[in-house]
Amino acid sequence: MKAVGYMNAGPLDRPDALIDVEIVRPKPKGRDLLVRVRAVSVNPVDVKIRQARPPEGTGPAILGWDAVGEVVETGSDTSLFRVGDMVWYAGAIDRAGTNSEYHLVDERIVGKTPASVSAAEAAALPLTALTAHEMLFDRLRVTDPVPGAAPAVVIIGGSGGVGSIAIQLLRAKTDLTVIATASRPETQEWVRELGAHHVIDHSKPLAPQIEALGIGQPGWVFSTTHSHQYIEAVAEFIAPQGHFGLIDDPEILDIKPFKSKSVSTHWEFMYTRSLFGTADMQNQHDILTEVARLLDEGAIRSTATETLGKIDAATLKRAHQILETNKAKGKLVLEGF
Repeated sequence: MKAVGYMNAGPLDRPDALIDVEIVRPKPKGRDLLVRVRAVSVNPVDVKIRQARPPEGTGPAILGWDAVGEVVETGSDTSLFRVGDMVWYAGAIDRAGTNSEYHLVDERIVGKTPASVSAAEAAALPLTALTAHEMLFDRLRVTDPVPGAAPAVVIIGGSGGVGSIAIQLLRAKTDLTVIATASRPETQEWVRELGAHHVIDHSKPLAPQIEALGIGQPGWVFSTTHSHQYIEAVAEFIAPQGHFGLIDDPEILDIKPFKSKSVSTHWEFMYTRSLFGTADMQNQHDILTEVARLLDEGAIRSTATETLGKIDAATLKRAHQILETNKAKGKLVLEGF
């Protein structure tokens, strides 16, 4: 079967940074589904792994985690899906990726695709929706009030893939005020379209902009990028006993400025449940089921901003190039082989 992978980790400016390959079609066992992949999206994690993680064994390493496709075979212990079901998911970081014609995935981290959007539109959402939902409702617990704090969430980096769906989930599932950061006119307009009540510029001091809103000190901050640069600013404007969450990978994160306010810090890694086979692993199936419902009800929308083309090495390389600029808006998707 066709797939896209790499034999050596490293930068993108090499002919073999991503290559078209032929690999053996896998067989499902246990709780695995074999999915014929229809569409995928590309995430920053793809770029990070391609740059730094060599293939295991003789390779090649196959990237990609977001996918939409059709179940064509099931393992002996499956119970949630049948052959013919259309599904979506974000996969597991310790298994082969979705940039292949057929892909194995544990059914506990899979949901049925929403009926109201195309495969490409749906492929934009699983990883970012799971990340945002787990951070907001499992880690930050935004539905539990912070005493004396403004019922508001600040999303640093609101126009990226995770920020774009986090804004929508907050608007669909809570009455909290959503404050998103964006620095360019086009990204500021994007987050407004998605439902942010207020938009501030993260290239300028944050605390004065928050204070100027006149709503008080927010109880929650969700940082999606460059978190280490914003610690002191967050310590200044967040409410005492507030909650700070991040998803990026700063080399050093000095949270000492949080001590006087007893600010709790949460690090979200969407793959934790699948990587460790946690007792609540099937929560990801439940989250994807809920997100599909919200899409079909019109409460949220896809964050896909561009379908780049078919799933091959050349198109994926272009997607990686765009992501490496750190200026992507929403999600990039690919469809078909």
